[in-house]
Amino acid sequence: MRIHLIAIGGAAMHQLAIALSQNGNVVSGSDDEIFDPALSNLKKFRLIDENYFWNPDRITDNIDLIILGMHAKKDNPELIRAQQLSLKILSFPEFVYQQSKNKKRVVIGGSHGKTTITSMIMHVLKECGLSFDYLVGSTIRGFDVMVSLSEKTDIIVIEGDEYLSSCIDSRPKFHAYRADIAVISGVEWDHINVYPQFDDYLNAFRVFAEMVPADGSIIYCSTDEQLKKIINDYSGSATLVAYAEMPFIQKNNAVSVLFGNTPVPIQVFGRHNMLNMSAAHHVCHLLGISDESFFASISGFHGAAKRLELVHESNALRVFRDFAHAPSKLNATVDAVRARYPDDNLIAIFELHTFSSMNPAFLAQYSNSLNLANYAAVYFSPHAFKLKNLEPFTEKEIHHAFNRSDIAVLSTPDELMAFSKKHFKVPSTLLMMSSGNFDNINFEKIILSLGYNR
Repeated sequence: MRIHLIAIGGAAMHQLAIALSQNGNVVSGSDDEIFDPALSNLKKFRLIDENYFWNPDRITDNIDLIILGMHAKKDNPELIRAQQLSLKILSFPEFVYQQSKNKKRVVIGGSHGKTTITSMIMHVLKECGLSFDYLVGSTIRGFDVMVSLSEKTDIIVIEGDEYLSSCIDSRPKFHAYRADIAVISGVEWDHINVYPQFDDYLNAFRVFAEMVPADGSIIYCSTDEQLKKIINDYSGSATLVAYAEMPFIQKNNAVSVLFGNTPVPIQVFGRHNMLNMSAAHHVCHLLGISDESFFASISGFHGAAKRLELVHESNALRVFRDFAHAPSKLNATVDAVRARYPDDNLIAIFELHTFSSMNPAFLAQYSNSLNLANYAAVYFSPHAFKLKNLEPFTEKEIHHAFNRSDIAVLSTPDELMAFSKKHFKVPSTLLMMSSGNFDNINFEKIILSLGYNR
């Protein structure tokens, strides 16, 4: 097939483009702006050139399929031309469903933990030799791409978020995938631009659960209060499987989970990861993986990229980066690091990057989320606020929202490095949390500025 992807530069979209090309399709794509690593990856596979910008002249009647990414708007010139030519147009999630409708679809949803749960499942299935397709939002050891779609497997594991599928497909993505096995890790208000009322957000998860067929399963976190309300009101016939925190032991910076009474050393830490591991365990059980095989495999899981990822470690300094951006994610991440390194000087820096986090109506949700850190800072770029047509927050607003009067407000990489250096003392853990990149800050420079060479 000849396939063109509009808004090819997205994290999942560009990986899909690579997978489709490797499957023998003729693939092209365009966008208004593409950043690394997507830019380098697409050039590596010769799927774009320097002139990748949207151009309606690219859209011709010999294209078999247009895949429309979330980033494109209704007035996109290529989309308009494709509609004029009556070309077949599918959103990214709908295309994935069409390619997997004869498979057992495992869809991991929830406001937090989706990437890690999906990654854990993929790691175990691969270690156990089970063939499967997948879609995940992060780089995982042992997997060259984040998307695999083939005709050789009967299972697909999908990280499914609640954001809209595309500008012409208003379904939440995880609805489009039509799960046979659904995981819901928890529910906390997010994407305020799409769900301005919390009940609208809750309803997306209600529908996600109701869509699971009678012979399917819903695996849900039994300790999440909002999720328990949704399950209490559930009227479907799918099998309900509750999960709680995996029993674990943490001693001398080492963590083990318990398989019966036997401790199994693992590479990840934090109570949120014990919940994530429990969800993955239930999914793998439903897919035929024995407990013995699961625990033998999960011990080698090192985490997904940017999910409590250890960037640097020495006797005096540890540096972690984490994708945390929602309030519950901040709470879980800061709590995990504080619990594992209770005697460290903890410096926590959080970047406001998502639309929700930059919205005054949402900011108060972050109250107390950084209070376990010895020193805390909120970072944001005034330019990012300008792009979203929002007014930057004042220091007073940040102090009030986070319920911490000594919190620093930073707006440049240089200010971030100066703040880290000012509060550094041995031993320190620097925790940097963002779904963005702190204006492309160089982690190597931060570490060097604190007197260490990686």
